[in-house]
Amino acid sequence: MQFDPRQISAPPPPLEPTGFFTGIQLRPIILGVVVDTIATIALSALYYTFYVAKDLVGNEGAAEDALAAYWSSTDGLMASLLLGSLGTLIGGFYAAYKAGRLQMKHGALVGIGSIILGLLLQSGNAESNLPQWFMALSFAAAVPAGALGGFFAEMLAGVGRGPAPGKSWPG
Repeated sequence: MQFDPRQISAPPPPLEPTGFFTGIQLRPIILGVVVDTIATIALSALYYTFYVAKDLVGNEGAAEDALAAYWSSTDGLMASLLLGSLGTLIGGFYAAYKAGRLQMKHGALVGIGSIILGLLLQSGNAESNLPQWFMALSFAAAVPAGALGGFFAEMLAGVGRGPAPGKSWPG
């Protein structure tokens, strides 16, 4: 097929930059933060029930003291960091899936919402026994975890649809 200049009707429109918040949907982000919070609580409860509590069977007062000691230990802090990051990943996935476009950006914004919610919850607790390094690490892990959830949602967005008409798979 040869180029025919008579077939060109108009020049293409000029490229215009898009803003950071262009295309962002607020409702999926808020719901993603809610899903993040619920998933983190549920994962922590499951972890406590099946891993920590089996070692603390006995006196209930001693179990509460041992539980507080566990969650402030290095193992408890790392488990809390991993479970919180996994909850943020799940919330980021949910928000990105519901948004349907700009998935990684929606997931990362769930991580930012999780940081804001964490700061609000920490401001109400004047006597926090969590170390500052742990808080900094958990806040630093929130945005990448949410973006990773958005990445997974973006990967799964095209699964099951097959190739577009006239295209080969993959391609």
